Amino acid sequence: MRLGEKQELFMRLLPQLINYAHELGYEIRGGDLFRDPRVHGLIGEKKAYGYRNSAHKLKIAIDLNLFENGKWLQETKDHEELGIWWEQQHELCRWGGRFNDGNHYSLEHNGNK
Repeated sequence: MRLGEKQELFMRLLPQLINYAHELGYEIRGGDLFRDPRVHGLIGEKKAYGYRNSAHKLKIAIDLNLFENGKWLQETKDHEELGIWWEQQHELCRWGGRFNDGNHYSLEHNGNK
């Protein structure tokens, strides 16, 4: 699957992820979706925070900040149910809880998650 097709797939799956989080009783505040290469560098280059091969640079990843009763849930375990659900939505879906980035939801592309 080409990158553009994965970007389109990600945008189709993302609303389902957000809706499922709401069904679980969470409120969401968005985090990073796209990391501009002018700030963060191109794939393979690290200029600022984040992984040098981040899927955010490819527009196929988002960080979701979960809230429950006004409290920000910052631990990976807080995202586990949602992350496991996300991984089941498509064979390319990846959850950051598998690599110490619990609020990260992405599609894999050429090994980048």
